[in-house]
Amino acid sequence: MRLKIVTLLATLFLVTACGYSPADEDGSWDAWSGVQDYLAEGVPSTVYFAFDSSALESRAKDVLDKQANWLKGNGKGVMIEGHCDERGTREYNLALGERRANAVKHYLASKGVSGGQLRTISYGAERPRLADSNENAWEQNRRGVTITD
Repeated sequence: MRLKIVTLLATLFLVTACGYSPADEDGSWDAWSGVQDYLAEGVPSTVYFAFDSSALESRAKDVLDKQANWLKGNGKGVMIEGHCDERGTREYNLALGERRANAVKHYLASKGVSGGQLRTISYGAERPRLADSNENAWEQNRRGVTITD
């Protein structure tokens, strides 16, 4: 009996934890409303990019301004990861991920963060945040993530 209850609770937990995708009021997906990790309290670690782009949009710059202020205040080193969605060849996505990581690095440096604090790596499409193959997942996977050393 106890085994049945444990199995039922585990199944209920798994079903409840799967399948939720936050959307805007109009039903459209917005990567910014998805999963967000933090470098520190109130300092998001992730910025998102448009398809096939390494250009920083205004929302990304707002996040990076917070990161820059935090990094200048404590001198910690960070690794900036560049990520892509699954579309494109492995080589292309690794190069695009590198451009995205470098875009974040150069922006942080332009805001006064020491270059010695900033390292980059590209994972291309090798480490997706979401493994699905749809626009929602692709938006979450086109990202730059800043992680403390």
